[in-house]
Amino acid sequence: MARDYYEILGVDRHASEKDIRSAYRRLARKLHPDVNPGDKAAEARFKEVNAAYDVLSDPEKRRKYDRYGENWEHADEIERMQAQRGRGGFYNFGGAAGSPFRTYTFSGDPADLFGDGGDIFSGLFGGRRGRPRPRNLNVEHPVQVTLEEAYSGTTRVLQMAPSENGGQPRRLEVKIPAGVQTGSRVRIAGEGLQDGDRRGDLYLVVDVAPDPRFERKGDDLYTDVDVPLTTAVLGGEVMVQAVGKRVAMKVPPMTQNGRTIRLSGLGMPRLGSDAKGDLYVRVRVRLPDRLNERERKLFEELKELGV
Repeated sequence: MARDYYEILGVDRHASEKDIRSAYRRLARKLHPDVNPGDKAAEARFKEVNAAYDVLSDPEKRRKYDRYGENWEHADEIERMQAQRGRGGFYNFGGAAGSPFRTYTFSGDPADLFGDGGDIFSGLFGGRRGRPRPRNLNVEHPVQVTLEEAYSGTTRVLQMAPSENGGQPRRLEVKIPAGVQTGSRVRIAGEGLQDGDRRGDLYLVVDVAPDPRFERKGDDLYTDVDVPLTTAVLGGEVMVQAVGKRVAMKVPPMTQNGRTIRLSGLGMPRLGSDAKGDLYVRVRVRLPDRLNERERKLFEELKELGV
């Protein structure tokens, strides 16, 4: 069974948004792949933490999760059918954790779920015997990707359920292009529901998991970098983490704390284009946490000079 999202983040079910955000940031910093190179267990936990935070940080998703647990993604479908049936039954969509197949449980009249034809899809989308067939044959399927996957593009393998006329389950490999962002829809033609010779399309609805290192605004990325006091005053270079690589950034002399430096072309790819956004680096001047005797004397001399 899927692990409880509250358990994954180490918070209780009544945790505030601030507590959830703090727990996520602490775990994300600890488990990030850059901190644990080659550690598959840490990578798996990092993805698990991202998935939990994505749901619990969104008030509407959290409401659905609190009510339906691991089946929260089907809450609208469940509530719609409950309203139509008027029996107060509970539909359980989802099956085992990570399984692409759906299992169904229902408290109430089984005929309401299976329909007159005894076909589980009849109960969901309209029966075969005199009930209207669906007009909209398109299907949406949520898919979450990391920021790195959104940057370079990736693939997902979906296990497609059998069709209504007794077809076999099959695997479908789909490509997610570089540059997608939360809310992007990737169309896979002809992979939706079927009604006779009509077939709808499958739409992947993308959710890009939060990344503790970057803030994304459209195609631009924002990050922070610590700069030693001497480098901020005299100028120099510091290393900055971009997506998938580290780059050297020039720091002009007398750079003030909080200044933003733009690194052109190091942001996210623009969907459907070869162009890229920019990376904006916010400078955090790092003061020394201790001074030796000579350093203290030098600062005292600077103080006497009025610097």
